[in-house]
Amino acid sequence: MPFSNSHNTQKLRFPAEDEFPDLSSHNNHMAKVLTPELYAELRAKCTPSGFTLDDAIQTGVDNPGHPYIMTVGAVAGDEESYDVFKDLFDPIIEDRHGGYQPSDEHKTDLNPDNLQGGDDLDPNYVLSSRVRTGRSIRGFCLPPHCSRGERRAIEKLAVEALSSLDGDLSGRYYALKSMTEAEQQQLIDDHFLFDKPVSPLLLASGMARDWPDARGIWHNDNKTFLVWINEEDHLRVISMQKGGNMKEVFTRFCTGLTQIETLFKSKNYEFMWNPHLGYILTCPSNLGTGLRAGVHIKLPHLGKHEKFSEVELVQMVVDGVKLLIEMEQRLEQGQPIDDLMPAQK
Repeated sequence: MPFSNSHNTQKLRFPAEDEFPDLSSHNNHMAKVLTPELYAELRAKCTPSGFTLDDAIQTGVDNPGHPYIMTVGAVAGDEESYDVFKDLFDPIIEDRHGGYQPSDEHKTDLNPDNLQGGDDLDPNYVLSSRVRTGRSIRGFCLPPHCSRGERRAIEKLAVEALSSLDGDLSGRYYALKSMTEAEQQQLIDDHFLFDKPVSPLLLASGMARDWPDARGIWHNDNKTFLVWINEEDHLRVISMQKGGNMKEVFTRFCTGLTQIETLFKSKNYEFMWNPHLGYILTCPSNLGTGLRAGVHIKLPHLGKHEKFSEVELVQMVVDGVKLLIEMEQRLEQGQPIDDLMPAQK
């Protein structure tokens, strides 16, 4: 169920050069890759569900990007998009993911025992910790391209699976279209609520169609494990809690994901994954782990220091936060931190 008229076969009556978008003022990965020749080669192709090249690039055409911020400019409408339009997506992925080659294979490791440390981040500085990712259910189109029926089927499957979780992961589901004002306010207070997308990037991708139909939020009773359904991806899975125990957060994250996947498999469904791309999601920027890890950390002194540094992903967060706290403690005592500065990459 395409979101625009870009699937219209009437466009094939016109020469490719007449249909090629004006990308002269654009700064996104799609615009860097797409040439008139590539457009002519791919424009008549479509995936088995009917997703076309023009569907994939519409968000990058409508949103030129910022001169200093390189956006992606393309989305997948289904799992097959990355294969049918690989001549577009492969260079985007390589550029966006630091040289990741079409022949490379992705490492997946969801064993929290392999995380070193992470249970000793000082809660006087680390206010909260979180890890999140996305997951897509094989056999369904992705949010830019799915129909209402598909979206509702995804919601039904997800809610059935999540309702089977027990113990610390036991919880309940809140459908956006039917939640009460009190429930809505509570979710806002808990910083759980997501609302209709306002970003032009998401709107041009077709992700806000039929809002809020079949969208919702599930969380466990302890409010430490959260799943968004049918937002930018089929599922957004988040583990979080107050304080600095990233080990505990990541362990819950891995345990919850594994249990959810097992429940889907019991219903003969599985997550989209392949050895090259890893976990497959709507935006090429989220391929692979799809993982984001972070802490809310209070560093008033270091934040004002001229050599403030940053960290990424789980292990780097764990190791980096320890270093930042040590820097903060030294600055509190009026001591220098030059010897703690990592070498510049």
